[in-house]
Amino acid sequence: MAIKDERGITTAEYAVGTAAGAGLAMLLFKLLTGSFGEEMLRTLFDHVIQMLGM
Repeated sequence: MAIKDERGITTAEYAVGTAAGAGLAMLLFKLLTGSFGEEMLRTLFDHVIQMLGM
């Protein structure tokens, strides 16, 4: 019996990983460019400014 070398990922796994990454990027883009993202970034910025004492 030959031992199969399974180092690395196959082409199908590359395709699934790429699709998942693109989907996540699209979701983050939609969240951050909408009103929710704007409010979240503004709150984060305000907290950082407060922590720095400005």
